Amino acid sequence: MATSIGKLSKSFFLKLLVGIIILPFVFWGMGDVFRGGNQNVIATVDSNKISTQEFVNYINRLNLNEEQIKNLSKTDLVEQILSDYIGKKVMSLEIEKLGVLVSDNALRDIIKNDKLFFKDNKFSRTEYEKFLIKSGITAPQFESNIVEQEKRRQFLSSLSGGIVVPEILVKKEFRKENQSKTIQYIDLEKYHSKNKPSQESIRELYERNKNVFFTELKSIRYSEIKPELISGSKEYDENFFKQLDIIENNVLDGQSFEETAKTNNLKIVEFNKINAKKENEAKSKIENLPDNLFKKIYNIKMPQSPEVINVDNKYYLAEVKNEEKKNRPMNDPEVLEALNAQLSFKEKIEKNTSLAKDISLGAFDGDNYKKFADDNGFAIKDYKVSSLKQNDIFSEGLVKQIFLTKEGDINLLTNNTLTKSFLILTKKTEYKKFDKNSNEFEQYEAKARLNLINKIYQSYDENANQKYKVEVNQRTVDRVKNSFQ
Repeated sequence: MATSIGKLSKSFFLKLLVGIIILPFVFWGMGDVFRGGNQNVIATVDSNKISTQEFVNYINRLNLNEEQIKNLSKTDLVEQILSDYIGKKVMSLEIEKLGVLVSDNALRDIIKNDKLFFKDNKFSRTEYEKFLIKSGITAPQFESNIVEQEKRRQFLSSLSGGIVVPEILVKKEFRKENQSKTIQYIDLEKYHSKNKPSQESIRELYERNKNVFFTELKSIRYSEIKPELISGSKEYDENFFKQLDIIENNVLDGQSFEETAKTNNLKIVEFNKINAKKENEAKSKIENLPDNLFKKIYNIKMPQSPEVINVDNKYYLAEVKNEEKKNRPMNDPEVLEALNAQLSFKEKIEKNTSLAKDISLGAFDGDNYKKFADDNGFAIKDYKVSSLKQNDIFSEGLVKQIFLTKEGDINLLTNNTLTKSFLILTKKTEYKKFDKNSNEFEQYEAKARLNLINKIYQSYDENANQKYKVEVNQRTVDRVKNSFQ
């Protein structure tokens, strides 16, 4: 019945090490995704039991969207969430053993120095309380979250504090970027553009993903909140902002758009069924609606949830009145473009995988490299790369890959989007002079330090995986997932 956490994730602890060094404020809505739940155990970390209810409460705070909730029973998202939660449990146990504490004074300083809660360049209790209301979280919950994250930051800092970086590692980082490579290369653009996707494959892909291709139309409305309407003056003075705070608080407390507009004598401007390009159903551009204002209103997530927004130093009451989605036909130019791009991307992956396999098996020596070019009608070009910024042919990311190659090796290089692919043969490497007294030394020392810290975290992660016995009750996991069917 109990299974190893290894089936959920090869490393549950390391995921938590990314992004925690700098304290992030993470806030969760309190949506009621699950209701109830048994008190049985879903997992154990050593002798510490994680009840189903505890895990369910954690998922509640994640505020998953409708699509994620709908697919919970069909995907491994529940397992991923559980893996993350177990990782946090392990870290909490380590923090407790080290005796890491955050005092009330330290907590107060963290909150009071966060610019999110500033007004007129100083901490505002009102802004802080507004934030809590808007986020749907209580002050104790929020402050407890901050304490936990500060403990994690201190814990991770303790692992990497006092590191002395050897000069040889700094030199290694320097050489990664300060060298020149003489290479031969084959541009694979024509190789990948030989075969166009067939009409049959395009139609098949469209039918499988028909629900992905839709146009979202939103009906929006807004009212400008002018000083003369709410404060009796034409100036944006203190009285205006007091009245604006009242309006915003009323909206946060659930007052409707219509009631708010009526109470404050606001003029309502409304546009029906507009897409993200600011076009109506007839594809005509809406001219009398400023772009900045439109984008701010269109990006409001929840329909019929009015907000007070600031655009270009003017204040508005804004709302998405309703929204609808319409499927787009296969012959829509943008849909066709997306389908062709997806099929081309898939073919590039397959071809590049085949080339990479041949290279790894030694099928590409110098003679075969030339034969591949001749058989496909490609030119082999000579080139010298001397700088990361030398991007007339190769982008910075590709140059970094080139700098990692060894003399005599043949390598396949691609960028992240597979829009550029090259076969290269590295002929010669020359390194620039390393001067530890230069202004650049600190820059490369910082890079070497970060790499060393990452290795320390990885080593600690492996130790934590061996140190703690983690078991997961798969039947309970399945029961949680099946509750969404």
